[in-house]
Amino acid sequence: MKKRTFLKSLLASSLILGGLSISINTSATLFGKSDDEKIKIGFLVKQPEEPWFQTEWTFADKAGKDYGFEVIKIAVPDGEKTLNAIDTIAASGAKGFVICTPDPKLGSAIMAKAKSYDLKVITVDDQFLNAKGEPMTDVPLVMMAATDIGRRQGEELYKEMQNRKWDITETAVMAITADELDTARRRVHGSIESLTKLGFPAEKIYRVPTKTNDIPGALDAANSLLVQHPEVKKWLIVGMNDNTVLGGVRATEGQGFSADNVIAIGINGTDAKNELAKTKPTGFFGSLLPSPDVHGYHTAELLYKWITKGEAPNPTYLEVANTVLLTRKNYKEELAKKGL
Repeated sequence: MKKRTFLKSLLASSLILGGLSISINTSATLFGKSDDEKIKIGFLVKQPEEPWFQTEWTFADKAGKDYGFEVIKIAVPDGEKTLNAIDTIAASGAKGFVICTPDPKLGSAIMAKAKSYDLKVITVDDQFLNAKGEPMTDVPLVMMAATDIGRRQGEELYKEMQNRKWDITETAVMAITADELDTARRRVHGSIESLTKLGFPAEKIYRVPTKTNDIPGALDAANSLLVQHPEVKKWLIVGMNDNTVLGGVRATEGQGFSADNVIAIGINGTDAKNELAKTKPTGFFGSLLPSPDVHGYHTAELLYKWITKGEAPNPTYLEVANTVLLTRKNYKEELAKKGL
């Protein structure tokens, strides 16, 4: 009799606990996904110390918060770390990743590794190249509209030159190039295209390649150009980003040019803050700030929808043309709007 009573009690307890378990699981489903169920995506960038990429990460996280997915952020400064990061992403249970590659030529290796794990991939800022050096147009890409932004750079330079009423016979353009990088080539080409259309003499636009896309590399390139043209009294400076343009500015300063005789406009905005904040103006007039917030949020959003709804990005190539000209007058306000 006692045994029968014990078994009845045990059965009742099991039913109660089972019901409680069902209730708990149902509540978890109702009130949100568990960590194990939450969609994860990777977001890999080549230079995490740069404000541009920090902003992309911040807004990717915002997309994650809005849609309920987790963003795994990893720095990939070289090829080895990139491939290792893909292993890490796959091991974490992520379904895909966004990447700004440290080297576009890694495109084929990155895609081969991603496909081995069945991971979806969206590139941001720089386009993958295959083994032949050709753009991998089948891989979704979100990037700034390089040619359009370059054109705006040329337009703003010409406008400021006119505002200062410069004598065009004393003026030349220093175009610091990095043609091996498609984005850089298109920006500088767009700028030169605008300047010539507006009437600047093509024969007075001097191109000089930089070995590295930073201030020291551009400084060396600019110095080599300046010594070849002592007849030029005033310079407009074009480059792919803020740092290449700043290298040109530093070179003109070293050669004795005053800020009044130099107009330089960079691209990126995030590297321009310290220069624009200087008490005494330099030849660096301003910078075109694109939209790292849009890049970060939109790529993460696109990848999430691709994973959860099967909606592959269409078109596969999305250009973002939004830019703001930062100057000494407005840079604080405009950077604050972007969370920079």
